[in-house]
Amino acid sequence: MNKHLHPTTTRVLALGVVLLVGAIALIHSPLIRHTSEAESIQLANQTPFTERAAALNLDQTWIVSAEEAKILVDQGATLLDARGHQWLGWQHLPGSKSVQWQTFSPQTTTQKGTLLKDNTVLTQKLRQLGISNHRPVVVFANPKRGWGEDGRIVWMLRTLGHPKAVIVDGGYPALVAANLKSRPEPPPGNFVIQRDPSWQIQRDDLKAVLEEQQGVIIDTRTPQEYAGATPYGEQRRGHIPNAVNLHFRTLFNAQGKLLPRDRILAQLQAIGITPDTPIVAYCTGGIRSGWLTVVLTDLGFQVKNYAGSMWEWSAGSPKAYPLTVQS
Repeated sequence: MNKHLHPTTTRVLALGVVLLVGAIALIHSPLIRHTSEAESIQLANQTPFTERAAALNLDQTWIVSAEEAKILVDQGATLLDARGHQWLGWQHLPGSKSVQWQTFSPQTTTQKGTLLKDNTVLTQKLRQLGISNHRPVVVFANPKRGWGEDGRIVWMLRTLGHPKAVIVDGGYPALVAANLKSRPEPPPGNFVIQRDPSWQIQRDDLKAVLEEQQGVIIDTRTPQEYAGATPYGEQRRGHIPNAVNLHFRTLFNAQGKLLPRDRILAQLQAIGITPDTPIVAYCTGGIRSGWLTVVLTDLGFQVKNYAGSMWEWSAGSPKAYPLTVQS
């Protein structure tokens, strides 16, 4: 066989690789919708979710703008890319480390949405990412293509006791537009886990909430999943009884940024949720609901993420863990 390929053959092979990567990206990502001129004008006139009257306080703030994120990174914050696999470093942001929520969860089918229980294992994994207790952690994803993975990571870090973990409104595209400066990757961290149950609920505790009709349960999946579709391996179909459906993507604008706070509050009020309402959020494996937990906590709501979600709930007996199927 000839060891030297003809230049035309080389170009064809290169084009094939590009087309293959593009096809895979489209398969695993929702279709991109272009913003119209009217939408662009409307977006320009909206008050950003991250607009704040007081100085940034990371103990209470879970979501920052790209400009605020840039300042935090310049000051030494750990930068995590939650978009998953990045082929050959493509679209890599300088100084960021790739992180996947699955790394911190069991591999068993019914438990893969929950967090690992072994603090020693979790500590080792988190320190390898450069996470320390007193160094802020800035997490980004791609809101228009993802599943709220950045929110899942921030929810996990806060639940494990990190006081200054935040997501970036607008994610990767917003950080690119902010012209993030090149920084070296962080050294290994010294994070010490101190679990905080404030934003987490277990299956049997949720069962008690359901039986006692306390607060509101939010299903963050699509209306089709809420009605009974099972595209991600749930063992039974439907939604938790009396849960209201709020698909997490309805809180984005066309640019992948969060809607203004007053619009989100209006959506919540329309389904009977006020700031004094205790909330439990769930989805398939606690990813989309983890993201919603971050958003609602930033808004001042009392909210817990059910990380086990449908993978765990649907694996239980129908009598003990019922589901409602919409006709």
